[in-house]
Amino acid sequence: QVQLVESGGGLVQAGGSLRLSCLASGSIFSIGPMKWYRQAPGNQRDLVASITSSGVTYYADSVEGRFTISRDNVKNTVDLQMDSLKAEDTGVYICNVIAQTTRDSFTEFYWGQGTQVTVSS
Repeated sequence: QVQLVESGGGLVQAGGSLRLSCLASGSIFSIGPMKWYRQAPGNQRDLVASITSSGVTYYADSVEGRFTISRDNVKNTVDLQMDSLKAEDTGVYICNVIAQTTRDSFTEFYWGQGTQVTVSS
């Protein structure tokens, strides 16, 4: 199994910055795409940013130019640098990876518990 632990959330004023980190641990053979989702109260879980194992990135339109996703393939971490934060960025940020636990296993989706980000206006 793969465990994901997020850190770095908190309360910040609008215009401020936060950096989220997600560490993948456990029985890991390989990790494919790593992603950050956001879930606001009463809303669905939305994809914020993703990064492939080769470093190709994707950003939701709402965060393009303000957020930067990065990963360390040796440490099995994915970070999300969030700048120029807005009140609408508030939510629980959840890490997701697609990984194999052995050479012969199927890829599976794994989810973290999430970290709360609150942006005050």
